[in-house]
Amino acid sequence: MTQDAKVLVIAEAGVNHNGDLETAKRLVDVAAEAGADLVKFQTFKAEKIAAASAQKASYQSRNTAGEGSDGDSSQLAMLRKLELSEADHAALIAHCEARGIGFFSTGFDLNSLDYLNTLGFPQFKIPSGEITNLPYLRRLASFGKDVILSTGMATLGDIEAAIAALEEAGLPRARITVLHCTTEYPAPFDEVNLRAMRTIAEAFGVPVGYSDHTEGIEVAIAAVALGARVIEKHFTLDRAMPGPDHAASLEPEELREMIRGIRRIERALGSPIKARTASEAANCAVARKSIVAARPIAPGERFSEDNLTAKRPGTGLSPMRWDEVVGQAAPRAFETDEEVHL
Repeated sequence: MTQDAKVLVIAEAGVNHNGDLETAKRLVDVAAEAGADLVKFQTFKAEKIAAASAQKASYQSRNTAGEGSDGDSSQLAMLRKLELSEADHAALIAHCEARGIGFFSTGFDLNSLDYLNTLGFPQFKIPSGEITNLPYLRRLASFGKDVILSTGMATLGDIEAAIAALEEAGLPRARITVLHCTTEYPAPFDEVNLRAMRTIAEAFGVPVGYSDHTEGIEVAIAAVALGARVIEKHFTLDRAMPGPDHAASLEPEELREMIRGIRRIERALGSPIKARTASEAANCAVARKSIVAARPIAPGERFSEDNLTAKRPGTGLSPMRWDEVVGQAAPRAFETDEEVHL
């Protein structure tokens, strides 16, 4: 991805469909209407990614409290309810095509990676939890596709090891984009450390982006100003819905506003060259000043600090030529406020 390329905005539907295809389609609609480039889901088989003994994260327990009749606190029970079938994938891909938005999904196990690869997508996303999963990294690298690597919970050493594993498995570094991320839902603002995104770019020479779990839209927009080439943000139909990720997700209007903000900042970043713009050129005469007579000046009178001043408009001699003018003889008479010419 070149530095002047459009920022890739990924609207992360994730598991906010709650296992319901119609809800997933509505999420596609929201993402498309908001102007996202891709809408992303999650592809997995619960038994392949979580042991029966794996407990929920604290945020998952908070956000799913009271769900179900058995009070099961395991990840496995929660994840089983959130799977998308292959038929669901096909329906969502068709719906995305109809709505003019790209379908994207993160695979969380090897079988799911293989399945997604059969769908012909040009890129893959490595979630933060898989950055230390060597078999996973090797399998994904073997596809030879572009990779977006999320780095929540990671150190620079973890990122270095993951990139090395991908490269050793045949994926060139040029095909890797690294997302800074803080894995907490919502992420505390004082733990975002957005400057670390630039550290990643400088340390590894890769395009960078930001996977945002904070409340609100400001941090994602700020990341674009700091050079993010990819922005990923969770969204939902309604934060009050049951499920592990809704509470830390944007609602539809917030998603639209975030994307509007990103596109404005993208345009505002513009060129690194400092030069007068087309719209500024029309304002020069209005805002700048010219050397004018501070009082009536007789022909032959020497221009001086006493009989000259600088006033708008800037259509005459620039005050930057002040020293050139002072001491010269007036070629003719000048009235008060008249532009002075040599």
